[in-house]
Amino acid sequence: MVETVNQMAAPAAQGFLKELIKQWRAQDMHGSWDKKSDLDLLEPYILTKEKRRELPIMGDPDPETLWRMELFYNAIGLAIERITGVMVSPIFRLHHEGFGRLVLTAGRLIVLNKNLREVHRFGFSSLEKLEAEGEKLVADGVEWIEKYPEVARY
Repeated sequence: MVETVNQMAAPAAQGFLKELIKQWRAQDMHGSWDKKSDLDLLEPYILTKEKRRELPIMGDPDPETLWRMELFYNAIGLAIERITGVMVSPIFRLHHEGFGRLVLTAGRLIVLNKNLREVHRFGFSSLEKLEAEGEKLVADGVEWIEKYPEVARY
């Protein structure tokens, strides 16, 4: 079994997943996850078709799902920061029924603006899809900062 993200993915494609794992490990104040592998920490993000079918079409997101989603978008912001050197801040506005908006800002620039729906079903069908979506959002954010550096650094 693959134990770490380093063993799983090519080095160039590890930035986002490494950042997400750092976010998880930073939340472990008492060392209770020290013995968990990186993949064990990422497992809650994997929502197979079977697991997704078990969830209701409409529902209120639980605190753990909201926290997991927050860590996901924080990792995107931090990965963008590491690449560009520009501080990125997340802004969440969520309704208790599981919809809302997420915005990542850099200076006065909005680097990611995402409508959130069905937050109670937040997850990805595979680890590869999780990585691909994270890497795509990081690349989009970096692209905006490179296109408008004077606004991002204001």
